[in-house]
Amino acid sequence: MTTQHWSLSTGSRVAVYHYPPANPGARHPIPLVYLNGGPVRGISVLDHRFLQLLARQGYDIYAYEQAGGGRSDLLPMSQYTISRSVRDLAALVDRLNKGKVDILGFSSGGTVLTRALADPRVAARLHRAIIAEPGPMDGPTAHITGHKGRKSARGIAPAMTGPRSTHAPRYAVALGLMRLGLLTPDTGLIGQAEGDNAFTAADLGSDTASAYCARDAHRIPAEDTPQNFSFSPAASLRIQQTVKDSPSIAPQLRRSRTPAMLMIAECSSQVRQWATAILAHDPAIQRTQYMPGVGHHMWNGLDENNDRAVGVITAFLQGKPTPLPNSPTRNEIPAFLRDHK
Repeated sequence: MTTQHWSLSTGSRVAVYHYPPANPGARHPIPLVYLNGGPVRGISVLDHRFLQLLARQGYDIYAYEQAGGGRSDLLPMSQYTISRSVRDLAALVDRLNKGKVDILGFSSGGTVLTRALADPRVAARLHRAIIAEPGPMDGPTAHITGHKGRKSARGIAPAMTGPRSTHAPRYAVALGLMRLGLLTPDTGLIGQAEGDNAFTAADLGSDTASAYCARDAHRIPAEDTPQNFSFSPAASLRIQQTVKDSPSIAPQLRRSRTPAMLMIAECSSQVRQWATAILAHDPAIQRTQYMPGVGHHMWNGLDENNDRAVGVITAFLQGKPTPLPNSPTRNEIPAFLRDHK
């Protein structure tokens, strides 16, 4: 896996990974860009393996780690905003210089993609959009406390082994106060680079477990290696706060015309209304795929989960019939929220 570094017109310098089509006979002409979750986290080993599967289907894959995450350069703390993330996406597509692109946005990457769809200047660069397990799209959505999916492995899975920065009092106190909003992410108590380097996969153990179904609690795969793992807790909290502080984007999203698909996991740890709010307000969502047997991290290498996700994604991108029922539809949202919890 080789890393390129692209300097974008926004001033961000991001790490880019390219997986060219490994099946030239089935090559698809439109590039597929992957927006990972986090926010401000390196792309996981599991994600890289999944993207390679898509490349073997003939897709030209570009993935990049958003500013401050993974091998991408840091930004001044004040510049970590959800609007900057959207501008960086537009700038990356321009830098790619291959015309319109398809986008797969996962988790907080789904939030960035949703907001891009609500901005006609950015949406004009997009061919098709896949929103997978999205975070909240705006302030009103972020403040919803509602249903989640079926039981996840959080609190059931064995504790992750290895060092934890949150066992050190200075990090534990600072990160705890930041999460409570009592300390700003740009605090001098922990430098940004210092926090990035200190934070480990074990610190995110409960979050990792929450991305899997309860039935998979004792076979959660390793998502990262020590060399690959990167997470910036302060920058992540700052971006999340800018989402919480943002006004509704529903009026803009209602004008979206980019063909889109929504993917929702059975054992999702996300609030269901984060996904259904997008479905309710984006008239260009053509299908919804409720993914059985998986948690938030839908392509996790277990059983047939990766193949199922590949099938759903490629069918939509190629305009082929859906391999799973188109569910829930907009009219089915109330019943979905009632029954799938």
